[in-house]
Amino acid sequence: MPTTVLIAPDSFKGSASAATIAGALAAGWTSERPADHVLLAPMADGGEGTLDAFEVAVPGAVRHPVTVLGPAGREVDASWLQLPDGTAVVELAETSGLAHMPELAPLDAHTFGFGQAIGAALDAGATGLLLAIGGSSSTDGGVGALAALGARFTDASGRPIRLGNRGLGALARADLSGLPPLPAGGVRILSDVTNPLLGPSGAAAVFGPQKGANADQVVGLESNLVRLVRVLGRRPEVVGAGAAGGTGYGLLAWGAQLAPGAAAVGAALGLPALMEGADVVVTGEGRFDSQSAAGKVPAYVGELARAAGVPALLAAGAIDAPTDDFVGAVSLSGLAGGSAAAIADAPRWARAAGARLAALYAAR
Repeated sequence: MPTTVLIAPDSFKGSASAATIAGALAAGWTSERPADHVLLAPMADGGEGTLDAFEVAVPGAVRHPVTVLGPAGREVDASWLQLPDGTAVVELAETSGLAHMPELAPLDAHTFGFGQAIGAALDAGATGLLLAIGGSSSTDGGVGALAALGARFTDASGRPIRLGNRGLGALARADLSGLPPLPAGGVRILSDVTNPLLGPSGAAAVFGPQKGANADQVVGLESNLVRLVRVLGRRPEVVGAGAAGGTGYGLLAWGAQLAPGAAAVGAALGLPALMEGADVVVTGEGRFDSQSAAGKVPAYVGELARAAGVPALLAAGAIDAPTDDFVGAVSLSGLAGGSAAAIADAPRWARAAGARLAALYAAR
């Protein structure tokens, strides 16, 4: 009997979009099992590609272009998405993400452009906000975004501090009274991580090195975030406060609420209903590691699959954690003979992975 296959991967960051990976996995699967019925549901978890996922999932969604100050100090062209119910989706990766950094600058990159895009959505009449904050290039505690929205962060002389984590070292006062009121529909932070702001599992220690920080700079990033906490007086241990270099912390101080990013995108896609009609599901991401269980796409899709009694398969660029929750798993790096080759042509190796997973499923 033909099998209904649901393919719901995240993007393979730096290699290919979720839609491209889903199509390649499907092509590989049908090369092995041509009679199967394949459904594509490219996913996102609050990081890069979230805007695209919502645009595909929600009929009538409209993109609005916006030019903002990028994290490296140059203007960048970005966009935000207006949903038919008036909610706006704004993606940090579009405005202030790593892709906008010609060179990594862990002390000076900032989120000011993200705040500008949020402000543009509010000025256009957004009745609610979904803020996807994955893919950040900075560790500024969200201060840049809040400053763009009207908050004031000043040094002991009353002068505005410079943008970026480096500026937090001079922070003496914060005035949030200039922030706009939250829209009637509220502000939800879509995030794929649960880290607190400070400590060994915090923004600086875990994510600082990914943004170019060496060991000494990580210590400095942490120290400056501690200063921000002393000034704002908000709890740094809140789940998700460390997301996006502490942007979660800043947005929570505004009054936003944290929401699992993958679940929000999955709901928009109708993924739970699609799962009920599937015989097997294939998910994936660029690197499946110890952080994948904390709200990333494979963990979310896997949970839905278990609840529906559907076997789940995994394709990932690299696999660095146990895959016991999946009935089969394939690494693109393993197929390609190394990570460099897999990254250079992710669609090719995703197609090969799809074929391999189909063979594994057939052999169960």
